[in-house]
Amino acid sequence: MDSASPPSPPPAQASAAEASGASNASLRWRILRRALLARSASTSRAPEETSNDQQDKNDTNKISRKTSRGFDLIECHMLPISQSTKSHGDSSSRNENIVECHNDVRVCYKLPCEGSPKLNLVYRREDSLELNDIVASNRYNIDTTGLVCCWPSEEVLAYYCINHSDMFRSKKVLELGSGYGLAGLAIAASTDADEVVISDGNPQVVGYIQQNISINTETFGQTKVKSMVLHWDAGQASEIISSFDIIVASDCTFFKQFHQSLARVVKSLLKHSETSQAIFLSPKRGDSLSKFLEVIKKNGLSCELIEKYDPTVWNMHKKYVSDDNRSWPNYNEEHCYPLLVRINSHSK
Repeated sequence: MDSASPPSPPPAQASAAEASGASNASLRWRILRRALLARSASTSRAPEETSNDQQDKNDTNKISRKTSRGFDLIECHMLPISQSTKSHGDSSSRNENIVECHNDVRVCYKLPCEGSPKLNLVYRREDSLELNDIVASNRYNIDTTGLVCCWPSEEVLAYYCINHSDMFRSKKVLELGSGYGLAGLAIAASTDADEVVISDGNPQVVGYIQQNISINTETFGQTKVKSMVLHWDAGQASEIISSFDIIVASDCTFFKQFHQSLARVVKSLLKHSETSQAIFLSPKRGDSLSKFLEVIKKNGLSCELIEKYDPTVWNMHKKYVSDDNRSWPNYNEEHCYPLLVRINSHSK
């Protein structure tokens, strides 16, 4: 051993570290187990929760960075699913990809803007990912993250867009990798955008998007809103090339294998004008965000990275970092706090 090398930890310390690692690994396997336990579609009600089930949830909360409330920027509450599916358009207008799952829940959002419009979104219940979802993911080269939950970055994106509503006036807007579509729907409900297209590469997710559009039609005023299956690796239809004034996305830069495809989609679909732009909100997640910015520049696009883009979001972030607010277990700046990336189709 080199004399400059750090000494090995004492056996007791090594054992403690190994035990901690084994414990964390065990908890992660529990998260995966809960996510993959398929529910029978014929089950009329959920089984009663046992004390072991509750302990299992408590244990996994110690290691999971996910939180159901995120930055808690938009007031919301859960309502019975039956209240969101009655009398909302006729079946002939519904997208063929719409899926109705026994694990669906309805969340009502009260948007923080003039008139306080409400949005009703249907989600899969958290931790209800099923094995068939994984099979479809592998078959069609899509990910299942859009089915898991409304991710914190999506809520931050929606909040940011609501507070910058003027930029969307009379614009044609596209949301990429939208999941259940909170940000796109918030833009449609709170701004005077001409058209909002809400897209995802997973047809199951797009089914939920279309359902959420149908539920909220009366909230959009004159803004046209539609859903679209948009796979970044696929060639795009000619009618949408260079047709969008603004593209928005949240937490879409994590998978490095999709960076090149995502950059090409932004470049091909964004209008070639000085006012067109893409707004991404993404955590650093190691070097994934910085690698994406490199790809953006290699594709001839200019970009700007902004850390403090909203005082409310920033103050919430500082509270989580300082442990003043314990409602987000294991909050980690690199994985949880979304930075704002502003992308332009022209080089400055």
